[in-house]
Amino acid sequence: MGQPKRFRKKYARPKKPYDKARIETEKKTKENFGLRRKKEIWRAEGIVRDFRRRARALQAKSNEKDEKALIDKINKLGISTKRLDDVLQIGLDDILSRRLQTIIFKKGLANSMKHARQLIVHGHVTVSEKKVSWPSYIVEKDDEDKIALDPYITAKIIEKKE
Repeated sequence: MGQPKRFRKKYARPKKPYDKARIETEKKTKENFGLRRKKEIWRAEGIVRDFRRRARALQAKSNEKDEKALIDKINKLGISTKRLDDVLQIGLDDILSRRLQTIIFKKGLANSMKHARQLIVHGHVTVSEKKVSWPSYIVEKDDEDKIALDPYITAKIIEKKE
């Protein structure tokens, strides 16, 4: 059961910490998605790993109800899948592209990925009229249209510029 006051790690470090190829790919991914540290990559890899593990287990059992639930959950996140084989094809970029930070930059609400991160951390972003202050927040497809800059804060920013 574990200590109730302690949080469980949501990521796993690489088994070979000095693999040059892995370090280079992580560095490029970190720059492309405006991540702050590699732990964010490892956490996203953990999400992908969990989806794949669940899909492999469901292939072995062939339980249609659970298969449909997993596929619906992934489709709800905005990653299009129709079968369990599609779930096994999900990559790290698919999860990282569903982060709030990435979506704000792609929508044009921020000038850069780092600017998007700053807007989120400073509390200027709302999702479904709720303030979200985590750049790693995974945005569902339905909530993607409901992302906006907080109107009160935006008005203050515009006043300071004038």
